[in-house]
Amino acid sequence: MHLTERQTFDRQDFTAAAFPKGEYELCIFKSCDFSNADLSDVKFIECEFSDSNLSLAKLSNTIFRDAKFISCKMMGLLFYTCNSFGFSASFLDCNLNHSSFYQRKMKGISFKNSRLGEVDFTECDLTNAVFENCDLLDATFDKTILEKADLRSSFNYSINPAFNKIKKAKFSLKGLPGLLNQYDIEIDAG
Repeated sequence: MHLTERQTFDRQDFTAAAFPKGEYELCIFKSCDFSNADLSDVKFIECEFSDSNLSLAKLSNTIFRDAKFISCKMMGLLFYTCNSFGFSASFLDCNLNHSSFYQRKMKGISFKNSRLGEVDFTECDLTNAVFENCDLLDATFDKTILEKADLRSSFNYSINPAFNKIKKAKFSLKGLPGLLNQYDIEIDAG
């Protein structure tokens, strides 16, 4: 497998030609277009993606280990098709709407200032995860482990405590309706 180390890819368009298979370590991808690209069987180790578009990329057996995504458009990604061994990533100012992390183990993962609309977190392990200032409109939490997760500054979530593990998770008072909306009750802040 071809190894590429410490290289910066700036304004590359990977939609026209196939993305070169191999292992990428400590690489930076700035303003690159991966939309609809086939990233299957590619290894990204300690790589940073910034201002890039990865929407609808194919991630079959893709490895993301200590990957950083900053200001990226990542809509419709099926992270559950990635290689699960050592999966670790962080997301800052990203749009992950309509993506799926189904059954992914992501202890301690960090989502900051990101849009996570209609994202599927079904059966995920999000122990110690941080959701800082994230929009979780219509995100799915079902049999999800959210123990010790921090959602205090996030909003628009709906999490049923009866179907998810939320022991010692942190929520703000204004987020309380997101834990009670399945009961169809009205909460008056006054």
